[in-house]
Amino acid sequence: MLKQTLSQKLLQKLSPQQIQLMKLLQVPTMELEQRIKEEIEENPALEEGKEEVDDLDSHEDDYDDSASDNEEFDINDYLDDDLPQYKTSVSNAGKDQDEKAVPISGGKSFHEILENQLMLRKLTADEKKIAENIIGNIDDDGYLRREIEAIVDDLAFSANVQTTEEDVEDVLFVIQDFEPAGVGARDLRECLLLQLERKHHGDIAVYTAKKIIEKAFDEFTKKHYDKIKAKFEIEDEDLKDAVDVIVRLNPKPGNSLKESTNSKNIQQIIPDFILTEDEGELSLSLNGRNAPQLKVSKAYENMLRSYSEGAKNTKSDKEAVQFVKQKLDSAKWFIDAIQQRQHTLMYTMKAILDYQKEYFLSGDDTDLKPMILKDIADIVEMDISTISRVANSKYIQTPYGIMSLKYFFSESLSTSSGEEVSTREVKKILSDAVDNESKKKPLTDQKLTDLLKEKGYNIARRTVAKYREQLDIPVARLRKEL
Repeated sequence: MLKQTLSQKLLQKLSPQQIQLMKLLQVPTMELEQRIKEEIEENPALEEGKEEVDDLDSHEDDYDDSASDNEEFDINDYLDDDLPQYKTSVSNAGKDQDEKAVPISGGKSFHEILENQLMLRKLTADEKKIAENIIGNIDDDGYLRREIEAIVDDLAFSANVQTTEEDVEDVLFVIQDFEPAGVGARDLRECLLLQLERKHHGDIAVYTAKKIIEKAFDEFTKKHYDKIKAKFEIEDEDLKDAVDVIVRLNPKPGNSLKESTNSKNIQQIIPDFILTEDEGELSLSLNGRNAPQLKVSKAYENMLRSYSEGAKNTKSDKEAVQFVKQKLDSAKWFIDAIQQRQHTLMYTMKAILDYQKEYFLSGDDTDLKPMILKDIADIVEMDISTISRVANSKYIQTPYGIMSLKYFFSESLSTSSGEEVSTREVKKILSDAVDNESKKKPLTDQKLTDLLKEKGYNIARRTVAKYREQLDIPVARLRKEL
């Protein structure tokens, strides 16, 4: 039985300008210039350059009915001046500061270099198509992650090449002869063996290393050295020499090629904020690239005025006025959103700076206070989602290096004395303990737990294991060395 009911719901609807601001907040500095370039290409009413101050405001009513939209959008309405007394600036920070970044590299990409090597091999047309498909399926680490059977199917459907698994493997062996050694491997074991194949075969350590990877790979990964010695009837010294050969191999050959050839895949990091310290005084500025000079096209303003004054109330005249007005409004909204982005970034970063002032003065990780997104959201009176957008993909250049804003956020836990400390502080202690341990007898998770308890941190062993994994520290038996 159908039944009609009447209900009321309170929904929050964002204006187009607010949506635009939310999107721009997510954009890091290095992508902002491209985003602006795209907007200028799409909207001829938006131009680069400094806005000229004249009497155009007297004509504002001729075309601008968006004032109310801008009022509801103005973030300054809820930003106040009760901020920490740091020296701050939103203006261009100067070329010397703008350009401080991890430089982007040039040259050919990883896959282009593999394709260039392919051109030097004599292959049939079908073999070349097979090779191109294989190279396209090699990931950035240098591994072929797609199954041979799947590649056979791909070639049949996409390239109309009827082939077999044996044919694909034959071409794969050709690619596995490319530089760097190990490229095209299907797993770590094959990757290491490919590299060992190119080593000097008269070397007993290389011979032993190859046998270990071929016949005792599982034991090697688990560091069951006694089993390996028994299996191959070798002494400690022979095993140590073989292990030294293996650990010098590259488990990710694709990365070595990218680094050595300055691949285009290496990402540039440009800091969004610049922080300097002088005798205890912190100075924060926004990277000048975040403060582009944009203006509304004067030609388009004049065009609208001309259309408005000479319009004959025809359909085509109305459409022309509407088109020009829409472009002008869009340009104004974009400029306003860019300005609001600047204010929001600075306001949020200043709150983080105030919250973590001790750390920014010392650079010591143990001075980082527990801080979650809600802490900053409450201070600046913005939504947590807004703070998340600001923190995501943003970097600050500090006296201690370029750091992600996410780095300053961490959960808290209590010591035995009831004091709240950052989980990052605990992780620092764990990291230092592992760095200083005896590698012949590394600390187990239980021993790390006991060590933390001695320092007043009552943490469960499973939590210690979680922190260890987050720090990419292997379990004790895998840290053991001869």
